[in-house]
Amino acid sequence: MESEALLSVRDLRIAFDGIEAVRGLSFDVRPREVLAVVGESGAGKSLTARALLGMLPPGATTSGSIRLLGESGTDLAAQRGRRIALVPQDALSALSPVHRVGDQLAAAVRSVARVSRTKARARAVAALDRVGIPDAVRKARAYPHEFSGGMRQRAVIAMATINEPDVLVADEPTTALDEERRDRVLRVLGEQREAVGAALVLVTHDLDVVRQHADRALVMYAGRLTELGPAQEVLTRPSAPYTAGLLASLPQSVPAGSRLPALPGTPPAPGTLLPGCAFAPRCPLAADICRHEEPEPRPVDERLVACHRWADVPHPAVELFSEKPHVSS
Repeated sequence: MESEALLSVRDLRIAFDGIEAVRGLSFDVRPREVLAVVGESGAGKSLTARALLGMLPPGATTSGSIRLLGESGTDLAAQRGRRIALVPQDALSALSPVHRVGDQLAAAVRSVARVSRTKARARAVAALDRVGIPDAVRKARAYPHEFSGGMRQRAVIAMATINEPDVLVADEPTTALDEERRDRVLRVLGEQREAVGAALVLVTHDLDVVRQHADRALVMYAGRLTELGPAQEVLTRPSAPYTAGLLASLPQSVPAGSRLPALPGTPPAPGTLLPGCAFAPRCPLAADICRHEEPEPRPVDERLVACHRWADVPHPAVELFSEKPHVSS
């Protein structure tokens, strides 16, 4: 229920020069849950994350509502670092190169709480120690370039959680990391999220990350919700052909030595959408109704699905994107 949500998004629309990149998106984020937002590049994932933080680029226009802790009309930018915080993708660019790491964390504390510099520095050291940075007292006096890449990532997680926000937004925090570093970052992020009792909105293209860490998954395509539900259900028995296509493209979806299916075509650019379902040109199940009527999200078991043909999605999902899929109308 909406009253139980920490964050409620309703009919969010984000446009540039009148062309919508996010189109009528609605979802809730519940206390302490991990909501993964997935989809191909251009789906609107990062724009949605930026909207939650009040960080949309210049020229963006928005409509709809984003309610934080049940409050309407919240100045999201003013709450950033307090009730909602960002874990950025690029830790190096997120830290000032000319200020000591501990001073930057202390400044984050003092931007929210009226505490002395001494107490703020002590909280900064404690935050660095909590994320596993060794010799935190000494490291707090170091500059970002004196940190390894892994330690910088831990430092930005410490900065995001130092004021114990209610919601964390992590936008592709593990992109370009090898599997070992990815798992380490996600483990630290998960530990800190639990420590402060925050919910997490995790934007990622990595379905393995979703499988291992998410409670629910929101699948986006062409700026809209395609499927939303319990992560394990969505990833094992998808009800949207687009979700099935993403899963079919994973190496573990086919026997060793078999040809890996792939989603045909490419996502549409904003402003080039045809009538009907945006995925219809790439969908093996597309029928006349799909090409003329855009589907609205509808309840299917424990999830929401925006698809006219959801009942025809086969299991396992890889069958839908084999070389000779069954197509009916």
